[in-house]
This record gives sequence, structure tokens and C-alpha cells, in this order.
Amino acid sequence: MRTLHPTESVLDIARRLEDAGFEAWCVGGAIRDALLGGAPLDWDLATSARPEDVQRLFGRKRTIPVGIEFGTVCVLDAAGVGHEITTFRRDVRTDGRHAVVEFGASLDDDLARRDFTINAIAMRPKTGEVRDPFGGQRDLDARIVRAVGVADERMKEDRLRALRAIRFAARFGFFIEAETQRAIESSAPYLTQLSAERVQQELVKTMQQVECPSQALVRWRDSGALRALIPAISDVSDAALATLDGVSRAGAGGRAVSQRTSNRIAALFLDCSAEGAREALKALRFSKHEITWSASLIGAWQSLHADMELALERGTVDDRGARRWLATIGRTHARGFMRVVHARWKAERLAGHAAPSEGAVRSLHKRLMRGRFDAIEIGDLAIGGDELRAAGIPPGPLFAKILGALLDRVLEIPARNTPEALLADLPDIVAAFNGGAGSLLQH
Repeated sequence: MRTLHPTESVLDIARRLEDAGFEAWCVGGAIRDALLGGAPLDWDLATSARPEDVQRLFGRKRTIPVGIEFGTVCVLDAAGVGHEITTFRRDVRTDGRHAVVEFGASLDDDLARRDFTINAIAMRPKTGEVRDPFGGQRDLDARIVRAVGVADERMKEDRLRALRAIRFAARFGFFIEAETQRAIESSAPYLTQLSAERVQQELVKTMQQVECPSQALVRWRDSGALRALIPAISDVSDAALATLDGVSRAGAGGRAVSQRTSNRIAALFLDCSAEGAREALKALRFSKHEITWSASLIGAWQSLHADMELALERGTVDDRGARRWLATIGRTHARGFMRVVHARWKAERLAGHAAPSEGAVRSLHKRLMRGRFDAIEIGDLAIGGDELRAAGIPPGPLFAKILGALLDRVLEIPARNTPEALLADLPDIVAAFNGGAGSLLQH
């Protein structure tokens, strides 16, 4: 059997619990991941100590009651890193969304309430003893996701387990055991019991943790979970799902990882209208930033992809056309947009559909990135509202129209973005908007 190596902080916490007369066992995902050959940093513990015992033992400054009604206290180690310590518990009552628990259970009782056998393995840090009453190690070796006990009962206790089973199978390349799969499919109509926040978190975890999230989302779709939870994409195409796999989840750190997750979310809704995607993401309680990002990428795709595909096929993309596309996409969204459409066109080609070639897409990407330094937005113009007022144009809706027309000329000929050239264009533009009434301008 593989050797498990908890961190020194976890060993110290477990030692203090046992010295005080309590049991202390490492449980959950850290055990699973370590047995799979990983090196988890986030080790949780289960204990016979009640929450108040844990708080008393480690003191107020080192404990945070993150879920005390469920028996969970976060204990901070010397470096300020939190470790969740949860009292052995059993479920008294569940409604598919929330559970009422009681303490005073044994370790085996605690493991029996867990979702899947691969997550129901415990290890005593002090001795290395492993407790595995449901054959989790056997299922890890066989690459199987299997519910603990009766699968239907586990799903009824918490409907989110259906989605978690799918995520684990896709993440690790496991099979889902037949009874567990049937229970997942039976759960689909009841998934609406879940809060939008929990569904969103599970979707985000899938995008973050799974190298090829299409494997998970195909199961969401085919099991009926998508229809129940995100009806706007209930019939999402295989090409749209394959696009997710082409949008990298890799990255070293914060914003890069977060942005790529956002790109995957946008890719999932690429065949929706921007407004439809906005409403679906709003219903899932995504942040305003996430919603705006996805809607911007989707709106640009819906507006441009047909023209882009035609121009790339004909080889007629010039700098002027690229600037106009970039103006529609927006400088901020250009890189994310190209990552998503690059993945989409690759998925289309792999499916045997007509799509721009790899070389053509890479060339366009480079051209758009160069164009980021050109004037592509009204704010980039060499003149603005002050200059229009100074020219005698009264503030109002006409301002935006004039600036838009000036930008249109600059997109054609970037060299025209000088105060002199733009002011020289004003008489013709104002006359066009006012039926020849160029006299608005001061001469």
C-alpha cells in the first residue's frame, strides 16, 4: 500500500487531539489524492472531540467556527493555514439539500455517511493505520466511482452527489459503477432542489479541476442534469462541449487560472445569445464580472464568427478588417476571445466540419494582438467631448454619433487619428447628421 505523509502541521494537530484523549483521523479528499500518487496540502481531520472541545483545546485565537452546527471548526497552524476538524457525526434527517446531524458517532458511522467509497477512507496520523470499511482502496485501484452503501439513498441525502460523482469520474478518468450511474440518472429531476450557489460551485470546480471537462458535461447533458439545472444549454452540441477541452485550464497562479476558467464558462454558452447566457449565468449566481466577461465574448462570437470564417477561408483578412473586428471584440477581451474561438474552430475541424485552418487562426490571433495598440475605441481618439464643445457642437446624443463616425474613419486609416485630421473631418460628419446643417460648427 502507498505511504501517506500528512504535513507536520496536521501531525501536530492530531497529536494534540490524541494527547487530550480524543481520536483523530485524516479523512476525505487528501487520503484519496495521496493514494492516487498526489501530494495534497489540504488535509482535513475527523475526531471524536466535539466542536467545543476543539475550541477549548486550541484556543480562541487559533480556531474559527466555520460550520459549527455541522461539527466543523477550522484550526490554524503556526503559519496561519487553516485545517478543518470535524466531529464524528451521523445524519439524522436530510432533504436532498441540507442535513441535520448528531454527534457522538464512531469513525465507522462517520465514514458511512460519506458519498463515495474513494472518499470514505481514513488514516490515523500517529500510526499510519488505514480504516477502509467500504473498499475505497479497491475502487481506486479499479478506477471506479461507487456510492457508499445504497446509491439511491446517498443521492437522496444530498442531490449534489450526482454532480460530484460525474466530476470525480471525469477528473480521474474513472468509470461510474452501474448502480451509482442509475442513481445519478434518477436524481436528475430532483436537482432543482439544489441552491444555485452550490450548482455554480460544482460547475466551476469541474472547469478548474478536470483536464477535459467535456467528459463531465456530456454526462450532465445525457443524464438530464443540464436540462434540470441550465435549460438554456440543455441540448448543447458535442462541438461546443469539445471546445471546453481546447481552452487550457493550466496556469501558475490567481488571475491566469481564474481567467481561463472564465473562458471555459463562456465557451460552454457560445451557441446561446449573449442575453440568454447572461440570464443563465445570473440565475446561477455568477458575479457581475463573470457574467459581463462571458456575455462580451459570446456577443462578439455571435456577431463576427460568420464573417471571420468567410474571410479566413478566402484569405481576404487585411489589417483594416482585423481592426474592425478588434473594435467589436474590445481590447480587454481580445486574448480570451481568440482562445475560445481557436478552441471552437479546432473542435469543429476534429468533428469533420468546415472551419478555418490552424495556421489561419494563428495568423489572425497575431494580427489582432498587434492591433491592440491601434485606436480601436472612442476613448483612443485624439479628440473628445471638450474639442467638440469648443467647435460649437452642443452636448447631447449627437456627440456619440460624431465620435463613432470619427472612429470609423480612423479604423479605415489609423494615421488620421490626429487632432488636426479629426477636426478637419467634423464639418462633413456634422452635415451628414444634420441634413447639411454644418453651420453648427464655429469657424
